[in-house]
Amino acid sequence: MARYLAIHPDNPQPRLVRQAVDMLRQGAVMAWPTDSAYALGCHLGDKGAVERMRRIRQVDEKHNLTLVCRDLSEIATYARVDNRLYRLLKAVTPGPYTFILQATREVPRRMMHPRRRTIGIRIPDHVIAQALLEALGEPIMSTTLILPGDEHPLTDPEDIRERLDAQLDLIIDGGNCGLEPTTVVDLTGETPVIVRRGKGDAAPFGG
Repeated sequence: MARYLAIHPDNPQPRLVRQAVDMLRQGAVMAWPTDSAYALGCHLGDKGAVERMRRIRQVDEKHNLTLVCRDLSEIATYARVDNRLYRLLKAVTPGPYTFILQATREVPRRMMHPRRRTIGIRIPDHVIAQALLEALGEPIMSTTLILPGDEHPLTDPEDIRERLDAQLDLIIDGGNCGLEPTTVVDLTGETPVIVRRGKGDAAPFGG
């Protein structure tokens, strides 16, 4: 049975944020709100928690998980970002985008695409998400909470509890999120490639 924390979407209670972060450090898999939709999340270094997220989503190792970061300076630790990419990312972050980038050696191999050595990176524009990242002091491994057979992400924390209570350790209720996932942009080539159109405006990437 998952622990259920109602965190205020505009003024997150520090006590509850600390409780959530403590659970992440101990291996919890959580459902948490972002600026696009609800997502699954866990500690970057926890192999077992990452595999549990894959099982809930029913995706294999070829599915890019997303490293959710606080800011651009944190991205540079985990992905190769030159000056051109930095300027592009700075113009659209924080926001509802996921960027496919070449991973650095700081990213555990099991968390990147096995053949391409890429990782999904994002910086959310969401108060609760940023509070959790700030308190944790490092990125959170994440994936959009779209269940097998569903067309859209789960958006209501009560629905999440009803469907996933036995599979999660923590559900953060930050109110309803939108139905749109992030816009996914592959930045590993010479020009950006829109992989998935979502909430983020694709125009800055030629889409």
